[in-house]
Amino acid sequence: MLERIHLAIVQQVDKLGSMTAAAEALHLTQSAISHSMRKLEEQLGTDIWLREGRRLRLTQAGQYLLQVANRVLPQLALAETRIAQYAEGERGTLRIGMECHPCYQWLLKIVSPYLARWPDVDVDVKQKFQFGGIGALFGYEIDLLVTPDPLHKPGLRFVPVFDYEQVLVVHEGHGLAGVAYVKPEQLSDQVLITYPVPIDRLDIYTQFLMPAGITPRRQKAIETTDIMLQMVASGRGVAALPRWLAEEYAARMPVVPVRLGRHGIPKQIFLGAREADMDVDYVKAFVAYARQPAPARGAARRRA
Repeated sequence: MLERIHLAIVQQVDKLGSMTAAAEALHLTQSAISHSMRKLEEQLGTDIWLREGRRLRLTQAGQYLLQVANRVLPQLALAETRIAQYAEGERGTLRIGMECHPCYQWLLKIVSPYLARWPDVDVDVKQKFQFGGIGALFGYEIDLLVTPDPLHKPGLRFVPVFDYEQVLVVHEGHGLAGVAYVKPEQLSDQVLITYPVPIDRLDIYTQFLMPAGITPRRQKAIETTDIMLQMVASGRGVAALPRWLAEEYAARMPVVPVRLGRHGIPKQIFLGAREADMDVDYVKAFVAYARQPAPARGAARRRA
């Protein structure tokens, strides 16, 4: 009945657009895959494709098989890789997805000592999953997701590993630099520098400005933290960042962190993984290590 090769054929035909191209990608003859799929259609009692000229269009059954292929084939590939690593005495690669910009600096403090402690594990950090990390976990593209905003789904587990406070970062000569805390209305005449992400994913909007019905004079999106802080240091605007990160930059730049609101904006960094992978030794070790406050982070945490 349904076999792995059938799923691979459906996936490759959809990706490459033809039986000929799929056959080349799978190192098979076109007649072989055509025969295999005709036999499957006979067994299932339904068509997988309909011909439209030279093109093949997936039927409803074919669309369902494609969804299964996109979900199952990555799992099988990962299983084969891990079994091969076990057979060769290796532990493999820990693929980490990033779902927040400033978390990268935090992650660097974890990865270096982790690699020293686990020399037989490689770490690959993927930053392309800015807000698609859940899908990447389910799609077996990554093994761990670093995020401040976990979405709890069946089959996934999120563990809080680091507490921090979101603060406003201003030039040390700015009028807000000396206040005990910033009120929302005090940002109505400011240029707010943010990462290029939707407003509904920015805490300074969702937890501070929007509840008060306030918008800044202007918002400016900048991709990198270094340039963002350079802009703040030049008096070109203000930014919202984790306190620990702001204090690191304040040690070498003319910027200072200021609390957002009387009680501040508390946040956490979470590590998320598939439930089944939480017992993999080097995944479990990374999570445990990330929950231990390293000296460089401990001071920042106490000041927050």
